[in-house]
Amino acid sequence: MALILNIETATTNCSVSLSKDGETMVLKEDNDKSYSHAERLHVYIDDVLNEAKMSSSDIDAIAVSKGPGSYTGLRIGVSAAKGLCFALGKPLISVSTLEALAYQIKMDSGVIVSMLDARRMEVYSAIYDSNYTQIRDTEAQILDNTSFSNYLEKGKVYFIGNGVEKTKSLIDHPNAVFVEDKLPSANEMSRLALKKYKISDTEDVAYFEPYYLKDFVALKPKTKS
Repeated sequence: MALILNIETATTNCSVSLSKDGETMVLKEDNDKSYSHAERLHVYIDDVLNEAKMSSSDIDAIAVSKGPGSYTGLRIGVSAAKGLCFALGKPLISVSTLEALAYQIKMDSGVIVSMLDARRMEVYSAIYDSNYTQIRDTEAQILDNTSFSNYLEKGKVYFIGNGVEKTKSLIDHPNAVFVEDKLPSANEMSRLALKKYKISDTEDVAYFEPYYLKDFVALKPKTKS
């Protein structure tokens, strides 16, 4: 039996699940727009363990969503996961945020574009086929009305994530399917974390860093006139 704690903080959704053999036992999450992950995350971890009547020592591994996504959100999630791994002596598993997001779509044909909102008309995106095999690398891309046209001409394209709203305003195509109001969740991490656990695909706890995709740029505060 593999008992894995899954942590997802790449967007505004603070999400924690406890899974057994790839199936989610308990899920606790809340999409608070104020990014209150620092206050909620450890409470949610305690909540899922208590609901499952498990203790932290029962966990076999800790999985964390590695990005891309919010710089602050990813830092909070990865820091918490690494701290637990150090304290409990458990392995760390990283799960692609965009891959886990793609698993929220169920279809027989076509492709899935997982996308997270970035600045202005930019998104972080990756493309997967109906078997969830990644067929295009993760990119930071500027959207326009020709984006994804080569995929749209071949069949259905399912867009998912908080980058959908800006994409929908640009792309008008009969093959475009916009799955709205979906964010990465620790629920879909369960099966992906198990796959990695089975083959001992783990991270070096001391040196692991989130996959930001782009360097963090701090905005300068406005000067008072």
